[in-house]
Amino acid sequence: MKCYKFQEQNCTGCKLKACRYWIKDKSSGNCVIVGTKRKEWTLQDIGNLFNVTRMRICQIEKQVLKKIKKKINL
Repeated sequence: MKCYKFQEQNCTGCKLKACRYWIKDKSSGNCVIVGTKRKEWTLQDIGNLFNVTRMRICQIEKQVLKKIKKKINL
């Protein structure tokens, strides 16, 4: 069983900081996968999580979408 499945079922917070899905957010059980299932994240929420502005998150989002579109339109 995946660690995030275990957390969802048992409502426990992840203590494994080395996990690639670990985030510092107790409301999501410290798991990005569980967090995305529990609530909708705003750019401001994500910025607060990584200590950057929402505008920087917006810039990153635009860069990622541009790369995805480029891959799709091979």
